[in-house]
Amino acid sequence: MNQDKIILAHGSGGKLSSDLLKNIFLKDFRNPILEKLDDMATLNLNGVKVAFTTDSYVVNPIFFNGGDIGKLAICGTVNDISMSGAVPKYISAAFVIEEGFPVDDLKKITGSMRKAAEEAGVEIVTGDTKVVEKGSADKIFINTAGIGLIEPGIDISGSNAKVGDKVILSGTIGDHGIAIMSQREGLEFKTGLKSDCSPLNHLVQDMLRVSKEIRCLRDPTRGGLATILNEIAKQSGVSICIEEEKIPVKEGVGGACEMLGFDPLYVANEGKLIAVVDVADTEKVLEAIRKNKYGRDSQIIGEIVESPKGKVLLKTLLGARRIIDVLVGEQLPRIC
Repeated sequence: MNQDKIILAHGSGGKLSSDLLKNIFLKDFRNPILEKLDDMATLNLNGVKVAFTTDSYVVNPIFFNGGDIGKLAICGTVNDISMSGAVPKYISAAFVIEEGFPVDDLKKITGSMRKAAEEAGVEIVTGDTKVVEKGSADKIFINTAGIGLIEPGIDISGSNAKVGDKVILSGTIGDHGIAIMSQREGLEFKTGLKSDCSPLNHLVQDMLRVSKEIRCLRDPTRGGLATILNEIAKQSGVSICIEEEKIPVKEGVGGACEMLGFDPLYVANEGKLIAVVDVADTEKVLEAIRKNKYGRDSQIIGEIVESPKGKVLLKTLLGARRIIDVLVGEQLPRIC
């Protein structure tokens, strides 16, 4: 840690977040389960495999095109559980509410949470509420935890990627981050940018019905596609080579990124996943993804190669190759 104070970039999901995790949290909390550094903990409870995760949501603005902080909290938790191949079952929800927050807005948020939970097929079974003085928080923060069950024979982790595996992306990137930023800054685009906030658990189960040879699953939220691929490459000790022309980006998102100076590879998503799949099963997994409404724009974007270990390579539109590193600073703060 080179800083003596926490800055916004420590919450970016990029290099400074990784430094904070390794130098502070892992130092004091280290154990074999935590050291896997997946989106969730995989636990064995008396012979039953369980996925367990927790997350906090501080998005600004709390209402955005495509959702709100409540829908985001449920979908984000469901998706983190699902990235282990688990079937999400139960969620907790804790609220930190600033004094003076409108009750009607709280009702809208809890209504969104109910609808998202119903779509995902999960139940919100416990929670907590705290109210703090005006000025002590920014409207409302939500913390969630979730658990799900993993069927026998499923072993999905960021450390499982093997040379020769293919990399599938379930759809367009950057939708959520750019929708949040454009609304936050009062920017208007003719294309009407919308967050992709969605529960992906049914999509994951569609994939697992056709193949158990899915090595890794991740949802590229903070830090975007580039950061998540770097995490998988480091966890598995492999290199990942992706092709720029195969990465789907909506025209409006690409134009907004160009205008704002952002790279879509680093912009957050809340309804997409990355799957690393055995080459023999890639096509049938891709077909299953495309049949689901949340995977219609899916593409095979690259493959796992041997070297340089721990690195992600991008084959550009011109045919050159360059290394794609993790996000260093804070490109878009408070997008989830």
